[in-house]
Amino acid sequence: MAPIDRGPIFDNQQTPAGRVQYSERPSDAIQVSALPPDWRNPTAAILAPVASEVGDEWAGAFHATTTVAVAVQGLVRELGVGEPVRPLPLRRSALVERAQMLLISAEDVAAGSVSLTDLLVPDQELAVTHGAAGALWLSGGAARYLPPAPKRDPVDTTGAGDVFLGAWVAARLLLGDAEPWRALVVASAMASLSTQARMLSEFPAVSDLCEVLVRLRDRQLG
Repeated sequence: MAPIDRGPIFDNQQTPAGRVQYSERPSDAIQVSALPPDWRNPTAAILAPVASEVGDEWAGAFHATTTVAVAVQGLVRELGVGEPVRPLPLRRSALVERAQMLLISAEDVAAGSVSLTDLLVPDQELAVTHGAAGALWLSGGAARYLPPAPKRDPVDTTGAGDVFLGAWVAARLLLGDAEPWRALVVASAMASLSTQARMLSEFPAVSDLCEVLVRLRDRQLG
């Protein structure tokens, strides 16, 4: 755990026009020096800032052989005090260019962002999730639409994006370079399962491989 004095606090309010996110306060930055030296050469690392806690200095935090995945929602939000969160355009940065895998939700793509194809550097993969509408995968000029997993009414979608990213990275490493978009099928199934309860303890099958395989079978991609 990296010690910080202030973490981000959000107030998410659902409106007929969609979610409006308010900020009670911004967050302190997390310094690279907080990362233990023996954590700097893993097979893969996930950086998932929510309020700009992770800056461009993290582009050099890991060994060159480490696969880095970044959830960029925290890079496109500006937090004030007691104000609506202001969306920022998605831009190339040292951290964005360092990542092999990028994740963003359609909700967080703000006006003024560069085109998604122009954002990517060679060999990068980008997944854009859009809730019940599925996801879009982009890499090397190729694109593939991923339909949503078999629909169920969600109980709570909190954390579904984090589950999606973690499952995507794990499946991507296990499946290798052959048809890399297939790792997103696993990610979609896991994220769908994660919305079925408010806590993992309420829905143990979130971590049940059989449940994931059932989802993949239903998609006729397993």
